[in-house]
Amino acid sequence: MKRDAPAGLFREDRGVLRFLTCGSVDDGKSTLIGRLLHDSRTLLSDTLETLERNARHRGLEGIDLSLLTDGLVAEREQGITIDVAYRYFATPRRKFIIADSPGHVQYTRNMVTAASTADVAVLLVDARKGILAQTRRHATVAGLLGVHRLLVAVNKLDLVGYSRERFGEIEADFRAWLAHEPGLHVEVEFLPISALEGSNVVDRDERLSWYEGPTLIELLEDSPAREIDAGAPLRLPVQWVCRPSQGDFRGYAGRLESGSLRPGDAVRVVPGVAASRVRRILVGERELARAVAGQSVMVELGDEIDLSRGDVLVREDEPAPRLDEAPAAIACWLNGRPLDPRRELLLRQCTRETRARVASVEARLDVERLSWEPASGPVQANDIVRLALRTQRPVLCDPYDPFRATGSFILVDAVSNETVAAGLFPADGGGAPVLP
Repeated sequence: MKRDAPAGLFREDRGVLRFLTCGSVDDGKSTLIGRLLHDSRTLLSDTLETLERNARHRGLEGIDLSLLTDGLVAEREQGITIDVAYRYFATPRRKFIIADSPGHVQYTRNMVTAASTADVAVLLVDARKGILAQTRRHATVAGLLGVHRLLVAVNKLDLVGYSRERFGEIEADFRAWLAHEPGLHVEVEFLPISALEGSNVVDRDERLSWYEGPTLIELLEDSPAREIDAGAPLRLPVQWVCRPSQGDFRGYAGRLESGSLRPGDAVRVVPGVAASRVRRILVGERELARAVAGQSVMVELGDEIDLSRGDVLVREDEPAPRLDEAPAAIACWLNGRPLDPRRELLLRQCTRETRARVASVEARLDVERLSWEPASGPVQANDIVRLALRTQRPVLCDPYDPFRATGSFILVDAVSNETVAAGLFPADGGGAPVLP
């Protein structure tokens, strides 16, 4: 049954929503995205022709929608997703950016990348298999990275006769798991779908008439994006100092990651003690009366102060952010080589970089029990651990939730320049090892 457009639909624009699909291997994530693109009429005619030719070549009755995201040769050969694939589509009400994350355990680190920028997670569950370890792992990682809205889509209902009872069992199992994990703060909604048949993804299906809730696309259209709080504390990392050879102008360019800024506001430099007032805020040659989080701007100050790339402007009348040369952090180890505390690393946070070492591994996250356990053995790829770091210079340790930009960082091997870990600073600032 085709979805009817409500009155006034084409006049409503709810902005951009970034969401990821996650879950265990072969739960149908890539097929679901292909179905969203196909049924929302986003695909170009030549793309459809390519899919049809591929289907004829492989002797398939219909097109394989999963190929729209599985772009690597290895993915097509194995029928799995390895890398994070990003796709874009729109409905009359909203624009979407999708991240299709791999389901295999060994690619959990890729899921961390996808979740770091997402507003919502669509967690797929195979109706035949139910809740698996990787289902719980992905739900945990999403909550840990600030994705607090989960749409649990019970997929492949066509393979269990569109059973209402089976859907109810899976919902009850997942809710029972959440009830025993108070550290995981997520809002959950459940819906039955068949991505292969297109049931309840964009259009409704009479075979799921027992389900009276919204379709997946309706839930996505109505999901709130991560709000930009203009009243939050100011964070403006300086990316570039603009000082033309002619004239005495000096501007500081960067992206407002939090809060807002107006001419006349008193600001100071972190780290440091220098302070000044904002003389002008520029975008190109245009002056702004106000800048808010998400905007990239050039700021001219009223005084010549010691301010360079990597420094952060904060508001003078707001609480000072925490600086630390020995911060506690939560990190996902991304590198194929185990963590070696002797390795010299670079900690990169926004536009700031400083040398760092892992002083100790405090705990490892047991995803099954959602608890931090004593770290035994080497830290391997995909492990989520609690670290004690030592840095050459103080780093700004904002809590990741709500400061996504200044509350996160990456660790880079100082010799090979490989990114070896992605981390965040928890709200407890290094106290008891609990989930944020």
